[in-house]
Amino acid sequence: MHGSQLMTYAMKRYTKKLSPLIWLLPLGIIALLFGYNSIQEVPKIEEVPREQLMDYLLEGNERFAEDHPLHPDQTLDRLRELNRGQHPVAAVVSCSDSRVPPELIFDQGLGDLFVIRNAGNIVGDYEIGSLEYAIEVLEVPLIIILGHTNCGAIGAFVDQDHDHSHVYSEYIQKIIDFIDAEEEEKALPRDIPNFFEKAVEANVLHGVHTIKKTIPNVDSLIQQKKLRIVGAVYDLETGKVNILKED
Repeated sequence: MHGSQLMTYAMKRYTKKLSPLIWLLPLGIIALLFGYNSIQEVPKIEEVPREQLMDYLLEGNERFAEDHPLHPDQTLDRLRELNRGQHPVAAVVSCSDSRVPPELIFDQGLGDLFVIRNAGNIVGDYEIGSLEYAIEVLEVPLIIILGHTNCGAIGAFVDQDHDHSHVYSEYIQKIIDFIDAEEEEKALPRDIPNFFEKAVEANVLHGVHTIKKTIPNVDSLIQQKKLRIVGAVYDLETGKVNILKED
């Protein structure tokens, strides 16, 4: 067989091997374009009407939970833009737990969220001061108190509630005592099987109630629909944020 015939034969064999895969090419192009268009259709968070902000953040959380985050506004250009000033659209009080970063959970970027973190997502004096700043100066229209499943601070409270033999250091004990003093925690029956879960929720609701009772003009802002305060729990197993309903 001559060289040219060998080349032709080899090309035919190569083409034959590839032919079952050729039909996948246009599908790949379509999928790529569809994905690109989907990304383009997601509006910037500052363009979202305030009454739709919570839904927008939950859509970001859904992307995160499904392992398809967009990671918006995380560039150096965005950072330089923010050097001129910040305009976050929501304030979030969350736990310091390394597994609970609000910007990642809600699939947001630099400058989008004003985040206050501490062990147990407690709303005390310093947190209230930060939230007042967020409301009065930054004019955020949304506040989220974000607890999470398997919270270590709530776990320590639950353990001590059942067994007082364990001795914690002074400042950890202050966190436990703070949670223990919350009226929402005191109202929980101690013999329920899901006491830990309900204690997490009660602590979140305490934060919501404290903001409404403590920060001036909050009721007026809520009535005027200029401010919304939401309690939520992040599930470490599913990655999803679930909104709590107040009693």
